[in-house]
Amino acid sequence: MTTTPDAPAPDPDQSAGAGTVAPAADDVIAQLADVVDDVAERAFEPEELAAMESLDVPRRMLLVHAHPDDETIGNGATMARYAAAGAGVTLVTCTRGERGEVVEPELAHLEGDHAALGAHRVLELAAAMEALGVTDHRFLDDAPLAGEDPAATAAARYEDSGMAWGEGMRAVAAPDTGPAAFVRADLDEAASRLAGVLREVRPQVVITYEPGGGYGHPDHVQAAAVARRAVELAADPAAPQVPGGVPWEVAKFYEGVVPASVAADSFGDDRSSWPSMVVDDDEVTCVVEAPEQLSAKAAALRAHRSQIRLRLAGEGVPEFMVSQDRWLAVWTTEAYRLARGVAAPDTRRADGLESDLFAGIAPPA
Repeated sequence: MTTTPDAPAPDPDQSAGAGTVAPAADDVIAQLADVVDDVAERAFEPEELAAMESLDVPRRMLLVHAHPDDETIGNGATMARYAAAGAGVTLVTCTRGERGEVVEPELAHLEGDHAALGAHRVLELAAAMEALGVTDHRFLDDAPLAGEDPAATAAARYEDSGMAWGEGMRAVAAPDTGPAAFVRADLDEAASRLAGVLREVRPQVVITYEPGGGYGHPDHVQAAAVARRAVELAADPAAPQVPGGVPWEVAKFYEGVVPASVAADSFGDDRSSWPSMVVDDDEVTCVVEAPEQLSAKAAALRAHRSQIRLRLAGEGVPEFMVSQDRWLAVWTTEAYRLARGVAAPDTRRADGLESDLFAGIAPPA
């Protein structure tokens, strides 16, 4: 465009349709700058910082187990697979397994000495987590309640409730459950502690036992109930005992199970004796296959030396035994039933199951 003194170039602020736009835009920009300054100057609460940091890892799962070793037996291959793939894997253990049955003769002196066995199993768990590549582990009783004095949190303790063997492969309550036993814990209090961890970690996927606790151990049953309640409380902004922080909605809640079609290989042909973890095949939602994690899972099982014996069977296949003199194959295919959320079957599978626990979950923006 050519301009002359008689026809000066139009003022950008006065051009057609722009008479009031630029000043308004300037005002908006100034207001946004003020907001940015306010945010930059504000001191964030620790739980807010933790929530923001958790988003640096797009895929996050959290597992809830009753005692050290339960996580490796049921989910070790899954944990190792996702940790190796860069997902955030958090394990919350509800007790220190103080009343476990010691199967290693060299450690027999620990059985009955609850404090000593619990301390030993904490070390075993740390070694197992290293073998699986998991770096975030917590004990449930270390998690605070809202407004709880740190001394009270430090004094809180959920102890192994013990068990006895009932019929078949099912556990029943011990006759001498102690006052600090996890099974005696108030459900909402324990769940509120866990809900605080959920708000901090912000996992899309949570895994625990099916309602029967796998094989009926009272602590497993309690852990499953606590996990379910915690998922509800974490999403409830009015939950009174849950520590502050942004409420969090878990996208998918899974239960570890064993398909009936493969149960006989481990539990025999008498279905009436099978533990509660065995379900009909059509109840299975997801199958995680991780054969490449066999050595990691075997190493983690070996770390739980007080509780687990490990051997190489025919053709070098590792087997383990916890009690009842029953050797079981080390599974690297682990099955899950979706209890909450929407399944997203793998279209490459003829059986219509998921092959990824995070399937169908939209990545964070």
